[in-house]
Amino acid sequence: MPEELNPFKEAQQQLDEAAEIMNLDREAHALLKEPRRTIMTNIPVKMRDGHTEVFQGFRVQYNDARGPAKGGIRFHPQETLDTVKALAAWMTWKCSLANIPFGGGKGGVICDTKKMNEAELEALSRAYIRSIAQFIGSEKDVPAPDVYTNPQIMAWMLDEYATIKGHNEFAMITGKPVDLWGSEGRVDSTALGGMFVMREAAKRMKINLKRATIAVQGFGNAGKYAYELSKELFGSNVVAISDSQGGVYDPEGLDLDKLEKAKKATGSVDSYEGKNSRKVSNDELLKLDVDILIPAAIENQVRGDNADKIEAKLLLELANGPVTPDATRILFERGVVDMPDFLVNSGGVIGSYFEWQQNVSGYYWDTERFHSELDRFITKSFRDTMDMQKDYASKGKKIPERMAAYVIAVDRVARAMKARGWY
Repeated sequence: MPEELNPFKEAQQQLDEAAEIMNLDREAHALLKEPRRTIMTNIPVKMRDGHTEVFQGFRVQYNDARGPAKGGIRFHPQETLDTVKALAAWMTWKCSLANIPFGGGKGGVICDTKKMNEAELEALSRAYIRSIAQFIGSEKDVPAPDVYTNPQIMAWMLDEYATIKGHNEFAMITGKPVDLWGSEGRVDSTALGGMFVMREAAKRMKINLKRATIAVQGFGNAGKYAYELSKELFGSNVVAISDSQGGVYDPEGLDLDKLEKAKKATGSVDSYEGKNSRKVSNDELLKLDVDILIPAAIENQVRGDNADKIEAKLLLELANGPVTPDATRILFERGVVDMPDFLVNSGGVIGSYFEWQQNVSGYYWDTERFHSELDRFITKSFRDTMDMQKDYASKGKKIPERMAAYVIAVDRVARAMKARGWY
């Protein structure tokens, strides 16, 4: 990965910019530049043909000053330690901005789940937990699903941890099936939180969501729910969507059933056929003339070389790290409102907090309460961010939305470290 596209370098650069804006103490800055703890592990798994495959795994606990580390586990063939470190850093700011009692963490295993059968996947999931069991737990580090992991994998991991410890500890992992005390409402919480941010931003920008056109990059869990919820909640018109192979654009709007049929038949939504539809690449989708652009796929999609071609008025970062630091500056100078990832997609970790809280207390909520509390938490985060941006503007210093959110999040973590006597 080129250094300029290294996600951890970008995360560090974003921290540096925030530190300069807020005059962060040098000691706090140094503590926050690197993870407090990085775990690397080799994981042997016996495969279906009898040979033993050794997989490389990671768990990064970036900062736990405000509570147990919290963050998902990714199973991906191109996983890297720097990606996991970056995501753990962003989780630190995400939890802090949402003002929930967690620090930031992340995990990953280099593997290709598409080439593994269910038995191999279960064996890997259990072996990964065995390799890090001493470092995790409901009061230490609480994992969750992420790329190519799901509630079933969380269930296997929960069971393996219970076997090791000799008792159940449901709060040690989130994103579980409801049958194992996962939370009602958790499944679509990442996208739903993003929709609440979109609603609040649209109000401020006077965008009529019923008439708004939306392009979504990504047809995974977050992207698909963003499509469904934007139409269900606001009646918005999703005119473009893509997956890793390519995308489709139709100015009249897209039909979800036809998208899913195209994906199932050919492996990509770009085979979608509509009266006025046409294929678009992922890069072309980003540059479409729409009201709202939702990157919901992978990092580094909006960069210095294409940010000046973004036509959307509002950019909603549902993916982790989809906009690079140089692109942030270009978008801000052009007047594009760019709502940062660790605000927009924080619905997932807020939902995980609700699940953890229910597991700890043994008192469980219904979906209505879950959604209501999620709305309250993320709307406050949005308003805090806008108020911080306004406060800086009143002092003659205009800063992007991302930096306003960073100032809030970094300040909270720094104050916790100071109170603990870490510096």
